[in-house]
Amino acid sequence: MAGLLLNFRNMIILSLVLALIMVFAFGSARGSFDLIFWQATFRWMHVVFGILWIGLLYYFNFVQIPTMPKIPAELKPAVSKFIAPEALFWFRWAALFTVLAGLGIIGLREAVIKGYAAKVFTLGFAGGFGSDGKAYALLGIGVYLAIIMFLNVWGIIWPNQKIALGIKDADADAKAKAARTAMLFSRTNALLSLPMLTAMAMYQTFYG
Repeated sequence: MAGLLLNFRNMIILSLVLALIMVFAFGSARGSFDLIFWQATFRWMHVVFGILWIGLLYYFNFVQIPTMPKIPAELKPAVSKFIAPEALFWFRWAALFTVLAGLGIIGLREAVIKGYAAKVFTLGFAGGFGSDGKAYALLGIGVYLAIIMFLNVWGIIWPNQKIALGIKDADADAKAKAARTAMLFSRTNALLSLPMLTAMAMYQTFYG
């Protein structure tokens, strides 16, 4: 068992296999692998990727950014050359797959509830702001916050981090400017994360 746990790749593969068995078991328990099953499956993927994305966002903002000034200069390359690039790899791809899984849920809900996607993306105003308008508005706000955060990751944070970490060649001034920009937009995402998560969790609890 220790050998399995010491090998991260084998451990995560086994965890994924066990999870997929559980996913299949839920479908079998319902007696149907219908659209509701696939909604549940995409929601599971949405949560898994979201935990990885937001977890790394919080790692950067709670741990790495505040700690970097305290690290002796000779030790900083261990973070900037090895830890940060690896963390950013998982960070940006988790952001992409979180959003794709979320859009998948919306598409599957649309197949069951006609007009669902339009109501989400228009904040409840598609077809008139009916009795369910406030619920769609709140969910839509969460969706748009997540999309803004995703665009920040791929459009601003990652391009600037490539400069700041020396992955892309630049002079010292450009690196310092890029590091500041990446930090500010990472903080922006941290700021938006709690309202975004509130919209997602509260909507799911109250409205399903």
